[in-house]
Amino acid sequence: MRIKKMDLHHKLSFIISTILIFIPLPANSLGVNYGQIANNLPSPNDVVPLVKSLGATKIKLYDADSRVLKAFANSGIEIMVGLGNEYLTKVQDPNFAKDWVKSNVQCYLPATKITAIFVGNEVLTFNDSSLTNNLLPAMESVHSAVTDLNLDKQVTVTTTHSLAVLESSYPPSAGIFRKDLIPVITPILNFHVKINSPFLINAYPYFAYKGDPKQIPLEFVLFQSNQGIVDPDTNLHYDNMLFAQIDAVYSALTAVGYKKLSVHISETGWPSKGDEDEAGATPENAKKYNGNLLKIISQKKGTPMRPSCDLNIYVFALFNENMKPGPTSERNYGLFKPDGTPVYSLGITKSSSTSSSSGNSSGSGSGGYSPISSGYFPSSSNSSSAGYLSISSAPVPDKERLILVKMMMVTLLMFFIGLL
Repeated sequence: MRIKKMDLHHKLSFIISTILIFIPLPANSLGVNYGQIANNLPSPNDVVPLVKSLGATKIKLYDADSRVLKAFANSGIEIMVGLGNEYLTKVQDPNFAKDWVKSNVQCYLPATKITAIFVGNEVLTFNDSSLTNNLLPAMESVHSAVTDLNLDKQVTVTTTHSLAVLESSYPPSAGIFRKDLIPVITPILNFHVKINSPFLINAYPYFAYKGDPKQIPLEFVLFQSNQGIVDPDTNLHYDNMLFAQIDAVYSALTAVGYKKLSVHISETGWPSKGDEDEAGATPENAKKYNGNLLKIISQKKGTPMRPSCDLNIYVFALFNENMKPGPTSERNYGLFKPDGTPVYSLGITKSSSTSSSSGNSSGSGSGGYSPISSGYFPSSSNSSSAGYLSISSAPVPDKERLILVKMMMVTLLMFFIGLL
């Protein structure tokens, strides 16, 4: 039976919509880190509208603060809670793990949308063998507790890493893990694959710039117009450091056999104030970094190496935290002042939408930069570098999949041309 002819406009519309079904687009999401090492922060109830004003769909805590979990009930915001490094030994006790999950997660569900527990913060780069050896058993114990309580379909278990787990990060295609960490990180990657949880990395291009401001163009780290770099092995072009760092992590995962593991950026940000020796820590640069990052997330595009993969990024941090130790920058990563006013304008409104240490300490850049060499704009010295590290999300289609998509597109076009 002859198919009734459609008019040209409807045919072309149908062709385009059909083709798009087979072309995956990133579903990027914005999250924000909610640290509380301060004595002047607003109540959690007042924080909810601030998170929504950013267009954020997720928050990451460094503990399981009951006030926060209650305040975000019925908000629709996804929450990742933290279990600090000081718990790594205790939580290996199945009874302790189950009690912790019951009192810090289960009792708030389903009103509060807790979706993940991260066990330990940047453990592998503390170079403390007792912490390192306890990390995976602790993660496994928490996951067993989650499973025993029938929560494993909604709550996943993971941990966060500093980008200093990389030994080399330039060019991105040469990203590899530190050799001494491979024996301990590989079982953790096996755990992620087994339970389908993401690999989390804290990534701070700021630290690479701070470490070598004369060699690294500021525009490259702030997502501004610049000549960028080309990876000599892949010919992929990078116009910002974060994406290059993200792809270095993908390369490191691929090198140890985990090409398809999903990677999320659990921390990234830029300080608005710093000490004299903290180059680039200004309100103007913080505004450019975070403002441009939000724009990139809203564009729903992936990295050069993973163009079809989601970018799941948690910006650090919601507030300036006045009680954090360390250099001045540590207390000035916030998007908001404690009174709820913006530290600088990001050009967003409440209606905008962008569909993204040890113990309870909120993070920051402490583990985001390994001072080996920036690697990006090499000087005459031949050092290669892990200095500029970073991260992102899941795998891009294989070459074979791309070929299949092209074949399907051609077939569809030929079919519908025949109907003209």
